[in-house]
Amino acid sequence: MKSEAEIENLEIRLLLETIFLRYGYDFRQYAQASLKRRMRQCLSECGITLISEAIPKVIHDRTFLNRLVHALSVTVTHFFRDPLCYRALRKQVIPLLATYPFVTIWHAGCATGEEVYSLAILLREEGLYERVRIFATDINDHSLQIAKEGIYNINSMIESSQGYLDSAGKGALSDYYHSRYDLARIHAALKENIVFAAHNLATDHVFSETHLIFCRNVLIYFNKELTNRVLLLFEKSLVAGGILCLGSHESLSFTAVENRFIPISRDQRIYQQKVGP
Repeated sequence: MKSEAEIENLEIRLLLETIFLRYGYDFRQYAQASLKRRMRQCLSECGITLISEAIPKVIHDRTFLNRLVHALSVTVTHFFRDPLCYRALRKQVIPLLATYPFVTIWHAGCATGEEVYSLAILLREEGLYERVRIFATDINDHSLQIAKEGIYNINSMIESSQGYLDSAGKGALSDYYHSRYDLARIHAALKENIVFAAHNLATDHVFSETHLIFCRNVLIYFNKELTNRVLLLFEKSLVAGGILCLGSHESLSFTAVENRFIPISRDQRIYQQKVGP
């Protein structure tokens, strides 16, 4: 006789398998604790008591599916999140990127775009933006649409101003958006070299040959197997000597690529791919 916890785990596996088979979204190797928490909250808000009740709804109701995918795809972010990371990028990574005639950056798991635009601001201030192409990808179509529009709550922009200054910003964050009422619109010039696209780290292949991969606070939601898959994907996507930037609670230690990178900034989780054997 299975316990209630075992039955719930079975329901979750069936629901995640249904989402994958029906739509291709693969959450099957996400860390279970946080995934369960977000799933329960979403289903409760939708008035669904049993997880198994969500299976037919997922199959036939695309609106519900989108809401569930949005809940399972973590989108917590803001401008210049962890400003010391951006400070390290200015000091230790920008000089390396500046040696290339043209730079390609992959921002994987870009969520609603705040950190993509933060990176674009940094590149513009360092005189590199005009020869950069940023590919910003995410699994969540709703988040990508917000990122493309580049319209945010003015209060969140004001709250991020100190983070911008702490990142060694050379002006004011307000230099990069127009505000009206309670909204702020990112300047069109910052969008010119950014391409937003859907990409599923759990199932899709190499996205592009890139000089910098920026993927912060995404791997913490994956289990060990999926983390290794994604890191190997990143390794294959980087040019020789390319740079990988992870989140403050993420690391290459005890992963499949641990010995294939050297730290540029150990504290800020910025690594460079080794060149040669």
